[in-house]
Amino acid sequence: MRASRLVTLLLLLQNRGRMTAEQLAGELEVSVRTVYRDVQALAAAGVPLYGDAGHDGGYRLVDGYRTRLTGLTADEAQAAFLAALPGAADQLGLGGALAAARLKLRAALPAELRERAGRIQERFLLDAPGWYGAPDDTPHLAAVAAAVWERRPLVLRYRRWRAPEEIERRVEPYGLVLKAGRWYLVAAGPTGMRTYRVDQIIGLCDPAVEATEFAVPADFDLGTYWTGYLADFRARLHTGEALVRLTPEGARRLGVAAGGDGWTEARVPIESIDHAHGEFLRLGADVEVLEPAELRDRIAATVRTLAARYPG
Repeated sequence: MRASRLVTLLLLLQNRGRMTAEQLAGELEVSVRTVYRDVQALAAAGVPLYGDAGHDGGYRLVDGYRTRLTGLTADEAQAAFLAALPGAADQLGLGGALAAARLKLRAALPAELRERAGRIQERFLLDAPGWYGAPDDTPHLAAVAAAVWERRPLVLRYRRWRAPEEIERRVEPYGLVLKAGRWYLVAAGPTGMRTYRVDQIIGLCDPAVEATEFAVPADFDLGTYWTGYLADFRARLHTGEALVRLTPEGARRLGVAAGGDGWTEARVPIESIDHAHGEFLRLGADVEVLEPAELRDRIAATVRTLAARYPG
């Protein structure tokens, strides 16, 4: 266990540069005292690392030092091949690099792990895009990704759903997220942090105009931001609720716990009257809307129109 932790500590310093004992303790989920002992053990083993005192201090490796550790466990090797998304890499202009990296990784693996990685590729496939949707046209994705990587501001022309439909905005691109086959840009701008669909970017300015590098706040974490964004999105999405009666089949389709073999009464969140109208109509005779009255009246009117259109 300790040997694995020492390797992780070494790789953290190699990949991130200077880190404090508190930061290392948080990453390794151990005490600061344990970090001190581990650092001493690495130094005693000949690893060229040193510590700086003071507010901006921390541990770091001697410049130019790179470990030659290449060992992977079976689970790590499988995960490396399972996590690869060729489609996403192609969109980012990294398809060739990904293929080359996977070849090098396979060549470096022992025979047993190479065989297990091959079985992963044969038996599992990750297909990120959802059903029924054509792939998004993202001609500016590679340029946006380059700006994210280089920490370079962008001036983008963007198409949005509300007026004015087309806007021009200078943003500092913090990161890219691939969600259900669709790319989103997380960026800071004049109105704060915003999320932009990359397929709605109409154009970008000449990169040479915006060549100044910007700094991302030290406390920003892309994963944490995205989790909060999704939670806020869902909270804004369901702004009301409806009281309904459901058959066992309706309850199953709506994900509501059924109360036996008869009808079940439940309150369910709804986005809007218009959206709920379409969603409940899809359940047909397996649902009866009791409240709100406006939604009940809308569905009743639609049913009367359908009955007149399809007389029995």
